Amino acid sequence: MTAVCFYFQVHQPVRLKKFSLFADNLPESLMERYFDDEANRGIFNKVSDKCYIPANAAILKLIEENGGKFRVSYSLTGSFLEQAKKYRPDVIESFRALAKTGCVEFLNETYYHSLSSLFEDKTEFVEQVRLHSEELNSLFKSSGKVFRNTEALFSNDIARLAEELGFEGIVAEGFESVLGWRSPNYLYSVRGAQKIKALLRNYKLSDDVSYRFSARWWPEWPLTAEKYAKWLAGAPGQCVNLFMDYETFGEHQWKETGIFDFLAALPREALKYRHIEFMTPTEVVRDNPAVGEIDVQKPISWADMERDTSAWLGNGMQRECFRMLEGFDLKVRKARDAEAAHAWRLLQNSDHLYYLCTKSWADGDVHKYFSPFSSPYDGFINYMNILQDFRQEVEKER
Repeated sequence: MTAVCFYFQVHQPVRLKKFSLFADNLPESLMERYFDDEANRGIFNKVSDKCYIPANAAILKLIEENGGKFRVSYSLTGSFLEQAKKYRPDVIESFRALAKTGCVEFLNETYYHSLSSLFEDKTEFVEQVRLHSEELNSLFKSSGKVFRNTEALFSNDIARLAEELGFEGIVAEGFESVLGWRSPNYLYSVRGAQKIKALLRNYKLSDDVSYRFSARWWPEWPLTAEKYAKWLAGAPGQCVNLFMDYETFGEHQWKETGIFDFLAALPREALKYRHIEFMTPTEVVRDNPAVGEIDVQKPISWADMERDTSAWLGNGMQRECFRMLEGFDLKVRKARDAEAAHAWRLLQNSDHLYYLCTKSWADGDVHKYFSPFSSPYDGFINYMNILQDFRQEVEKER
């Protein structure tokens, strides 16, 4: 049997206000001072209507129509969940309905979708993983055993730490620099770890849906469920891991492209092949042995062509902001101010660093697509202004 493992990343950053250090009458509340509630509400409502609500309804219908044979997994970031509870409780309820089917798994990650796994001191990383686990358990009675780090950041050290936290599996990018000649369609152990298994994204088949589905320049356009199911059936290995942003459905690929029709037909077409079954990440990990070992000494990710940390730490502006963020750790803990701690962690959203990327060509276009700023330099000035103001706040008694 070959397992088809769907994993959807569900994340919304908490966007920043345009901020000047010279502004008068700044709000006392750091949340009101730094974060753009109006923009966050508007974007969250738009994406909920275009993606979260219709996609969840479609997934629920597919689970019911296929008698539980269609199974998927999600990673819901803490910043997404906070906004859903605040702006769209119906989105939370739609995920609860999926959880009740028993056919959906929720993966663990850093609550704030941060780069805290790259901090020298891992205390903050461990704390954010704990907070996320508690939130998933509170909302969905979920206690997942597979870890998905922010933007699939992965290394031997990160895998070992995830194992120490009790996880049986970890998600990573199935990139050639890691695998060489080997296939991503197998489970692998990790150098230096004892038991944890790595589930590697089949980025070619994943990107066929998430990026190329509506691309008319693509020789395989239009992509039908029948054609895609044939590709899945012809893929050798233990598992085909299809990992993508959930916003693929309705937001990045609009309804008019036929993406929801594709999704509705795919389980039926795939299950025509007797050796195909849909499984969640934990099911894949528990049902299959590792066939080899991967050795990843420097962190990799699923972002950009390089698949490394350069999407967030590739230039001096990004690294300066990251160092400042990391440097707040002890100051925030010493202050024991709940609002300051929450604001600091929201400022760790990896998106804020992503917007400062200065790459060109295709990767640069993707960064521009997501950024609310006219340029990375405008984004840097705004972010740095906020970080400098925050430093002043945590260094004085509040």
